[in-house]
Amino acid sequence: MSIATAPLAAVGHGFLSPTGVEIAFVLVGLATLGAALVTVTTKQLVHAALWLVVALGGIAVEYLLLTAEFIAWVQVLIYLGSVVVLLLFGLMLTKAPIGRSPDADSGNRWVALGVAGAAGAALVWVVVDAFRTTWIDLDGPAQGSTKVSGEILFQHWVLPFEALSVLLLAALIGAIVLSRRNTPAEEAADAAARTGKGQR
Repeated sequence: MSIATAPLAAVGHGFLSPTGVEIAFVLVGLATLGAALVTVTTKQLVHAALWLVVALGGIAVEYLLLTAEFIAWVQVLIYLGSVVVLLLFGLMLTKAPIGRSPDADSGNRWVALGVAGAAGAALVWVVVDAFRTTWIDLDGPAQGSTKVSGEILFQHWVLPFEALSVLLLAALIGAIVLSRRNTPAEEAADAAARTGKGQR
């Protein structure tokens, strides 16, 4: 059999012949990366929260492209429906400024950028090294189904799953505590009111 008559399936995948799903995956990934960069660089806290919605939504789309529908909807329900809403409520309860917040910026911008770049490079290297020769068969059985994901989650990832729930509970309690903290002027007014009632 000559090379010209060889079946196309024997040729295999390659970076020079991407499929439509792979192209969409790259484009959505670039959009998600851009939204994440805007999230950490904007000086308006509410805008940062809204751009975080875009970034987390892009990750959910990436899961859909990887045929992991269950994980994608968990991403939408938990992160978009809970974490971001909790963050917005925290901003409102703590009376955070709606406009630009120059005082929220830190002088360690370049140190943070270096740490983020090193962490990102390490993560990319680990993922590329682990999945260098792994290809996802989009025509095969779904790997992100509820059954498969549930077995992996509750057999191997029970402790991190429970730790995440405790972390979210701690964030909720912290938001409540911060919202109940009075300013010095309000505390002085409360003390004066209690003193006036005591004199009566």
